[in-house]
Amino acid sequence: MSAAPTVRHIPDRLDKALTSILLSWESLLVLVAVAIFIANSLASPYFLDAYALSDLTFNFAEKALIALAMALLIISGEIDLSVAATMALTSTLMGFAAQFGVGTFGLVIIGIAVGLACGVFNGFLVTGLGLPSIVVTIGTMSLFRGVSFIILGDQAYKGYPESFAFFGQGYVWGVISFEFALFLVAAVIYWFLLHRTNFGRRIFAIGNNQVTAQFSGVRVKRIKFILFCLTGLMAGIASILLTSRLGSTRPSIAQGYELEAITMVVLGGVSILGGAGSIIGVVLAAFIMGLVTFGLGLLNVPGIVMSIFIGLLLIIIIALPILWRRFGWLIKA
Repeated sequence: MSAAPTVRHIPDRLDKALTSILLSWESLLVLVAVAIFIANSLASPYFLDAYALSDLTFNFAEKALIALAMALLIISGEIDLSVAATMALTSTLMGFAAQFGVGTFGLVIIGIAVGLACGVFNGFLVTGLGLPSIVVTIGTMSLFRGVSFIILGDQAYKGYPESFAFFGQGYVWGVISFEFALFLVAAVIYWFLLHRTNFGRRIFAIGNNQVTAQFSGVRVKRIKFILFCLTGLMAGIASILLTSRLGSTRPSIAQGYELEAITMVVLGGVSILGGAGSIIGVVLAAFIMGLVTFGLGLLNVPGIVMSIFIGLLLIIIIALPILWRRFGWLIKA
């Protein structure tokens, strides 16, 4: 009499994948965003107005564009603290050109070119001369902002062409602003670049172990240089949007934007030490930051209080994983 066949259980990979998604950092961010959205809608009767929600996108789109490029840079193990100063210098030179009658197309070209040039300069100092990125970009942060103050002093540039206002104030469809539409397009591009290309895989490899990546044939310096260029480029584009939205230029423009962009990146799950992170997380973090600051604005909370909140949030999200690991070790001990 033959033995009964052995019944073997084959694990359901779909169940594991679903569990992994539900327990991911991005899922937690979705829950946080929904909770903040509900809280804002209950706290202010104006929040659910369609144009109020459109104004919300103006509140974070410029910083979020920078955060997309900053995410790639931080994953590679580097950082750029000069992005806000790059925006100030870009805005100043656009304003200077506008005083001589340069049109909208010319101003956009200048904005892109200046932002890219600042990124090239940072990239050369870091990859060409081997200087630490945090030191370099602290220096260029003072340099770029200082040049803006020298050119403008306590003055302001105005008189931009009327058509220039579209970039920071225009709508592409209904209540969908041009800024928000541009951010969504950029998010898709950066998601594809990081998660679906060899270039993105090399960024992760560099962030995890730069020496190993280099011995594996990855051109570490070239990739990091490109990432600095991308960060400068996005800062230039963000400056075009911000200058267009404000309709004027001052040397103090975009002050503190570097802190908010880095907060978006780290809140989005990108490791400050490099080697891990996702664009989806950064996009969700941008929405959360926008919801929080816009909600506080509707409640007439002063800007300095928002700055304090952002600073505390950055400290907490950097410290939380470290404290969690230490707490886990104490339990095991």
